[in-house]
Amino acid sequence: MAISNLIQRGLIVLDGIGNWLPNLVIRFLLAHEFFGAGVKKLQDVNWFVDIQDQFPFPFNVIPTEISWQLAAWTEVIGPILLILGLGTRFASMSLVILTVVAWASVHAGNGYNVCENGYQLPLMYVVLFLPLLFRGAGRLSIDYAIRRHYVLD
Repeated sequence: MAISNLIQRGLIVLDGIGNWLPNLVIRFLLAHEFFGAGVKKLQDVNWFVDIQDQFPFPFNVIPTEISWQLAAWTEVIGPILLILGLGTRFASMSLVILTVVAWASVHAGNGYNVCENGYQLPLMYVVLFLPLLFRGAGRLSIDYAIRRHYVLD
């Protein structure tokens, strides 16, 4: 009986940690990956001009300067929102759309392998965004504080 109580208590502790830690770690990991790419875009030359015809509709008809700025600022502002846990679902969906466009236009024709610029990383990013999209930022977030304030009041 003591072993089962110990296991049950351990599982309760893990469940409690699970309400705080996993989504926080996912948010920080994704923020790190996307923020660096956004800052690089802001400092780099617009290479979307070379691949605009590979973008899915409607992105293939938007002027590349607009697409470039939209992608860069989404990759800068979205991660800041992820770190704060503010507007997490909106930021996540924005970054998922950006990732799917990149997947379709840059990575899809290169197979799966990340070493060959394949779609492995975009797929992993989309999968990592799923908990944020469906469960939100987690308890250590501004979203949670706002929701708790308005639900309890």
